[in-house]
Amino acid sequence: MLDAELKSKINLLWNKFWSGGISNPLHAIEQMSYLIFMKQLEDEDVSREQNAKLLGNQFVSIFQGNENCKWSVWTEYPAEQMLEHVRDNVFPFLRKLNGWENSIYSKYMEHSSFMIPTASLLVEAVKIINDMHIKEQNRDTKGDIYEYLLSQLQTAGKNGQFRTPRHIIKMMVEVLNPKFGDRICDPACGTAGFLISAFEHILKKNTSKDLIKEGNLAGDKLNETQWKILRDDTLYGYDFDYVMLKISLMNLMMHGITNPNVERKDTLSKSYDESNCYDVILANPPFKGSIDESDIGENFRTKTKKTELLFLELMYNLLTNSGKCAVIVPDGVLFGNSKAHKKIRELLLKKCRLDAIISMPSGVFKPYAGVSTAVLFFTKGEPTKEVWFYDMQNDGFSLDDKRTPQPDKSDIPNIIEQFKKRNTDRPTDRKGKCFFVPIKEIEENNYDLSLSKYKEIEYEEIEYEKPTVIKKKILDYENKIIEALEKLEI
Repeated sequence: MLDAELKSKINLLWNKFWSGGISNPLHAIEQMSYLIFMKQLEDEDVSREQNAKLLGNQFVSIFQGNENCKWSVWTEYPAEQMLEHVRDNVFPFLRKLNGWENSIYSKYMEHSSFMIPTASLLVEAVKIINDMHIKEQNRDTKGDIYEYLLSQLQTAGKNGQFRTPRHIIKMMVEVLNPKFGDRICDPACGTAGFLISAFEHILKKNTSKDLIKEGNLAGDKLNETQWKILRDDTLYGYDFDYVMLKISLMNLMMHGITNPNVERKDTLSKSYDESNCYDVILANPPFKGSIDESDIGENFRTKTKKTELLFLELMYNLLTNSGKCAVIVPDGVLFGNSKAHKKIRELLLKKCRLDAIISMPSGVFKPYAGVSTAVLFFTKGEPTKEVWFYDMQNDGFSLDDKRTPQPDKSDIPNIIEQFKKRNTDRPTDRKGKCFFVPIKEIEENNYDLSLSKYKEIEYEEIEYEKPTVIKKKILDYENKIIEALEKLEI
């Protein structure tokens, strides 16, 4: 968790960009990321030099021959010279880093554009980033800095993609419970929130209790080989949006994953052909995306252009046998009448074990969107016998655009608890928040998976007064008003 001073500095940075002429939040976060990246690049170079000296190894700086591209150098320039130098020298230098051994840096800067319009904004931004003392922060705090920076991002993308609330992500990860050794994928990763939450969940499971109490997810139970597997061969993400790709890379790097497996790919297109390769999938794919029918991958059996349906089949294809998935879908997926909708639901029920459906209130994604959604949890490889439903009514925030914290009203702790004990303490009352529905009943209802189809609503009988009684009460009330007015006239 960040202290109030750090949060204040981040808020100030946002305000400077908005008032400095970059009003699009996506552009603002992109430019902020570039600056943080520039500082991080020199910090990493200094760290590599120190390690080389300790080990007696030869060291070659990434800045060799371009020393004036170091953050510590150009940030001392006069304002106008600083702006010109970053635009004309630092950015071209960063784009040519592909010859360096750690190619993630050049990958991150690919297709980058420097858009900071004024020298004064650049100077102010540099000052605030320096004041954050990012170099001195530990991995957890660096990650929290960037997460808080992203929390101000309140704009949905043109294809229906938006930032998933972190408490919803953590709920999904906690329920799915990924473990060390799992290969984890998000095929529409956005800002990489799911991948980072899964990473932290695994770290927590492999950190001593005393360190957890201190808020330090050190992963001290992992040896060097296991750490390498966790960093290099555990987390995989894909996104077709260049801006989101850069943001996700920066987010992962700030959380200590120095060489993320994140690529720019449209996972629904013919250019992507992976299958049966991931143990865990966590995702919130775009709801309103569209794709040219001629470009849809050849592995898809569902004839549709609706991305929310194609992504579900994609996730099924990507999972290994017994692989697990948690995915957010719009409610229409649960009850849509088209052939494609029914085919996807049949796939989830007959080729998978549909473990749970958590119905979420429509305000969860405000201010981005007011769409009603649900979380599906399924395991590939065995047919469904029954489905566990949960009716989430509160997520710990008000369901209006303000999203005011209301932690005492959150259903999330109960969801996690009830899911874990669902097979021993089996809920049967369909008037309650959670209950099981057998597959036979779902089949009889044309594979409809909407909560309202199965939940019993208890109506309270209300006795109303007879019209004559109500009429008499109104007349009596009117007479009293008339009497009061007559007394005032006297």
